[in-house]
Amino acid sequence: MINIHFDDSKTLWERWQRNAQRTPDRDAIVFWAAGEEPFRWTYKKLIETAKKFSVLIRDAGIKKGDVCAIIMRHNALFYPLYLGISRAGALPAVLAYPNPRLHPDKFRQGLEGMSQRSGLDYILTEADLDPMIRPLYEKEGSTIKSVFFPLEWDYKKDIDPAKDAEVENIAKSIQETDPMLLQHSSGTTGLQKPIKLSHRAILDHVKNLGGAWQVTENDKLISWLPLYHDFGLIACFHIPLAFGITSIQMNPFEWVLAPVILLEAITKEKATMTCLPNFAYNVLAEKIHDDELAEINLESLRLVLNGAEPIRHDSHQKFVEKFQKYGLNPLSLACIYGMAEVTLCLVTSVPGLPLPELVVNRNELSKGFLKFADKDSVTRVCVSTGRLINGCEIRIVDENKIDVPDGVVGEILAKSISMFDGYRNYPEKTKEAFYDGWYISGDFGFKHNGEYYIIGRKKDLIIVAGKNLYPEDIEDVINKVEGVTPGRVIAFGEEDDEMGTEQVAVVAEIIDERLDKNKIRLAILKTGMEIDINIHKVYLVPPRWLIKSSAGKPSRMANKGRLAEKNDPLIWCR
Repeated sequence: MINIHFDDSKTLWERWQRNAQRTPDRDAIVFWAAGEEPFRWTYKKLIETAKKFSVLIRDAGIKKGDVCAIIMRHNALFYPLYLGISRAGALPAVLAYPNPRLHPDKFRQGLEGMSQRSGLDYILTEADLDPMIRPLYEKEGSTIKSVFFPLEWDYKKDIDPAKDAEVENIAKSIQETDPMLLQHSSGTTGLQKPIKLSHRAILDHVKNLGGAWQVTENDKLISWLPLYHDFGLIACFHIPLAFGITSIQMNPFEWVLAPVILLEAITKEKATMTCLPNFAYNVLAEKIHDDELAEINLESLRLVLNGAEPIRHDSHQKFVEKFQKYGLNPLSLACIYGMAEVTLCLVTSVPGLPLPELVVNRNELSKGFLKFADKDSVTRVCVSTGRLINGCEIRIVDENKIDVPDGVVGEILAKSISMFDGYRNYPEKTKEAFYDGWYISGDFGFKHNGEYYIIGRKKDLIIVAGKNLYPEDIEDVINKVEGVTPGRVIAFGEEDDEMGTEQVAVVAEIIDERLDKNKIRLAILKTGMEIDINIHKVYLVPPRWLIKSSAGKPSRMANKGRLAEKNDPLIWCR
């Protein structure tokens, strides 16, 4: 196993440089693009190119402490550019490249909102986006100082030794407590609260989470996750790079179009670790035909980490049933739970052990109590997200912030050695996020035998006549209704003024608009009754109607808001 204490680096740049000195010819990042030969950044070449970008960044007038928003498609030069920004003392902030279907005005509005509240100083992007962005930074009173197109810079030319020394002095002046990056929390109506993370927070997380995952120098981590999300940026980019191992980076859009490319890359690169949000297990199990898998071998995988959204037993089961015959070890399945505010993770599974699961009485759980199911129970399978990693603490509390005993559902409060330094330019939001020094997660869960089980979000809870309903429970069963697109269902509460309570509403995408919608609606209502839930209203919508968050999952709140507009002819309301 790598000795995580192999040096006393105070900053990420210092750690990256020392990794390059220690293993200069090891692959740092393998840039994988469909139909092309993978591009391999060795640690030595990555650092050399990052130094060139850092000088170009300095020449552009970008100073220590400036925030550089990176808006780029999957590109091999992203990685040395990102490192170069850090060496120059600026803060990288990775933002999502606009979806082609997004109207330019909507994109500009979101970017303008972030620039004003987050404090974006510069935008580093592609020339193709100039027509969309130029009206923003030329606007009177704009906070954005300039826009650059670094892919067009001549990064191959020799750098001036004097300028290189100047930038190196800047790098050496950076303190471990200085902010290293700006990470925006995931959202659906634009990237939201800007989270400041220091060099020390990330380095400590590398040590603690890498240790919990039992990382060795033989590991290779492969990912298609977008780098504007903390699961992609921290778990799949920063941790392997700081650890000194190899990461294989893939284009998220290519994976969505052809999920099998992840398995092909695992096979060819002999990757040992990967990270997936829960919906990806269903996609991989259901969207890949067996005739695409003839040459797939997943024996190298020792850790398949599920995180970033509610973890579902059925998804794991489908995944194992599909790929065990291709070498997948069921014991490779693992989970994490955390949030960007603690850098990434609070708890994770113990590698190599079966995932603890509890079959519980769903109705008792809705009342806040763990009770194991019997033959007459309406059941729910709760999957453990793991045990605390070093440097982290969790309290589970009631509505009065009083700790509850094991087996009782409460809200999760968190502390971490890798806690964020607050929301940039949002002192009021930072203050609201804490209670007596504990971060308020907004998540509900319980503890049992040292394992933590996360069962829902406080803001998504549906309360019907005093009964707590978790939308995940409703979505799980409706996903199985014939004609409904699995994973494309949301449940939420609608106010019923006449009844004086909330009622359950469901939005479901149907596979084909020609299907009998009334039959699907009745099947959804019946499925709800089978788990003792009365669904008040069903909205059937066409494929790809649901708005997704930046994490790639349908957003309950954003879609509820869309329904409220009541002017979409594509909604079939019953």
